[in-house]
Amino acid sequence: MNDLVKSVAAPKVGFASLGCPKALTDSELILTQLSAEGYQTSKTFEGADLVIVNTCGFIDDAVKESLDTIAEALSENGKVIVTGCLGAKNADDGQNLVSSIHPSVLAVTGPHATNEVMDAVHKYLPKPHDPFTDLIPPQGIKLTPKHFAYLKISEGCNRTCSFCAIPLMRGQHVSKTIEQLVAEAEGLVKKGVKEVMLIAQELTYYGLDIYKERALPKLLNALADVKGLEWIRLHYAYPSKFPLEVLDVMRERDNICKYIDIPLQHASNNMLQAMRRNITREEMGELITEIRRRVPGIAIRTTLIAGFPGETLADIEELKVFLQEHKFDRVGIFTYSHEENTSAHDLVDDVPAAEKQRRAEEIMEVQQEISLDKNQQKEGLILKVLVDKKEAGRYLGRTEFDSVEVDNEVVINTNTKLNIGDFVMVKITKAYDYDLEGELVG
Repeated sequence: MNDLVKSVAAPKVGFASLGCPKALTDSELILTQLSAEGYQTSKTFEGADLVIVNTCGFIDDAVKESLDTIAEALSENGKVIVTGCLGAKNADDGQNLVSSIHPSVLAVTGPHATNEVMDAVHKYLPKPHDPFTDLIPPQGIKLTPKHFAYLKISEGCNRTCSFCAIPLMRGQHVSKTIEQLVAEAEGLVKKGVKEVMLIAQELTYYGLDIYKERALPKLLNALADVKGLEWIRLHYAYPSKFPLEVLDVMRERDNICKYIDIPLQHASNNMLQAMRRNITREEMGELITEIRRRVPGIAIRTTLIAGFPGETLADIEELKVFLQEHKFDRVGIFTYSHEENTSAHDLVDDVPAAEKQRRAEEIMEVQQEISLDKNQQKEGLILKVLVDKKEAGRYLGRTEFDSVEVDNEVVINTNTKLNIGDFVMVKITKAYDYDLEGELVG
């Protein structure tokens, strides 16, 4: 009988995941389904039977990176399925952008399209066996390290910011239920996750579609009750109509990080109006003050845009003054990207690329001084640090005031062997512009 059994290698799918954490969670869903159906997956294109590229299409640099990756996959493999935000974009003639530039791709889908992607995989690389007879961990396949994960609480966005094409690509806001998210968090904890980062295109809108109220505070309380979940972190909270009850929950629950990411985009009222942000500089200032009043010691991260159509040097000066007034803990900045089908695309993109970059650098020079001052205030403090990785013989970690990849790291000086994903106490001995250095305590 055994002589009749033939060993057949499972089909291999190469995979490239580009873009933001929201795209990363889409990739995890696709990879989980591939694994459930018995496909092998690989980060390389060579030797794969087929390649999937999950793209980003939000800004010019991301579009270029996505198109270059598709070209690389076609060159190295030849059989390519494209998904993600770039897949939803059209060229000037109304044709799909990806298909018009790379007509040999097998299929193109938009974001959050696991079923459509799998249909294309089945068409060009039939599945090896019945997924209902296979075992797969309920938490699925993760692309992040074992100790942290992104938890996407909703898909899409109902906002109408003039510069943003995301609602066109990812659709209207759709919330997951609290029960579903708690179950996902429990599954992640069972897999070893200690920190979850809540992501959405717009966190504060959570629940309006299914609960008819802003339900983020209720969700946070439910997640904070998940045993073993040590850090919960909030990303991408829209400042207009911000639900202040979130801050009360953050203050009261120890495992919710004293950290919030609020993309403000600008501080000039002229620019805020042109960007359709539905908030004024004065209202943003009041919000920042209230956040710090309700949650003492909180770290506030924001992102900004330089070079929006019509932006003047006076607008830049106003933004710099705003940064100096409110002294944000973390700041990221993008140069404006002229996105088709956005309302801002009707405006003249009148700031040259080199000037956009110069303005961005000028703004970050202001923030660099603020960041150094804030870091120097931490010298001598003993802080709880999550060990993320080991590089060049040194352990690197983060405090609750820093998110992964975008914020400060702590260099841990020790001869003691540490485990990735463990929490340790570190005395801060030296501060830099964007990083800290310290010694292991205990």
